[in-house]
Amino acid sequence: MTTWVFLRGLAREARHWGDFPARFRAAFDGELAAGDILTPDLPGNGRRYAEPSPTRVEAMMEACRRELRAQGRPPPYHLLALSLGGMVAVAWALRYPEECRAAVLLSTSMRPYGAIYERLRPGAWPTLLSLLGASGEARERAIFELSSARAAALADVMPAWIEYAREYPVSRLGALRQLLAAARFSAVEKPAVPVLLLAGAGDHMVNPRCSERLAQAWDADFVLHPTAGHDLPLDDGDWVAREVRSWLACKLPQSAT
Repeated sequence: MTTWVFLRGLAREARHWGDFPARFRAAFDGELAAGDILTPDLPGNGRRYAEPSPTRVEAMMEACRRELRAQGRPPPYHLLALSLGGMVAVAWALRYPEECRAAVLLSTSMRPYGAIYERLRPGAWPTLLSLLGASGEARERAIFELSSARAAALADVMPAWIEYAREYPVSRLGALRQLLAAARFSAVEKPAVPVLLLAGAGDHMVNPRCSERLAQAWDADFVLHPTAGHDLPLDDGDWVAREVRSWLACKLPQSAT
């Protein structure tokens, strides 16, 4: 049995995956069960919103490891991670390669493979600052419009996002600590596991060149979606699932699931 671990990004939680886990399973033609996909929250987000957010990506990774082991879900894992979650996945694969069979990184960036204005586009700063200012509905709408290149077509997800923020509010300090962790994370060394990088040409938060440059440095596979934004699973989850399935069939033909 293959266990997938999905990791979300800055100030996001497991429920923000929406119907993507179901779409992902469907792409594997029934070979994945619901319990084969785990969606832990990073400390400070979701069910763990009351916990302090670590200021180091490595500490976020260790917190996830402890949670999964406490749930009786030991490695090895396939990791699929978005944005800040991608940094957590890289830290995991570097520190514990024996626990990671593969890593799929979505819309991620990290030092030294992107300038500050590429890792966070200048136009995204006002919205990110809203994490430290506005709260509730205003903040969620700003994040949604920044994350998706299809915000108008996908507006029906907003009521759920607003409810998530009310139930498990990410603190301003927690968001700031997560931003600090992301800004300081660096990974020069290539993880000793197969890596696939996916990005969207319509990403208004992170320049997709960051993912492309990372793939070139690590001799990893890279695929660019022609229109999707930062939140690839939201904008085109079926495309993400198909790309992952196809890639695994080539890279790990004996264990594509």
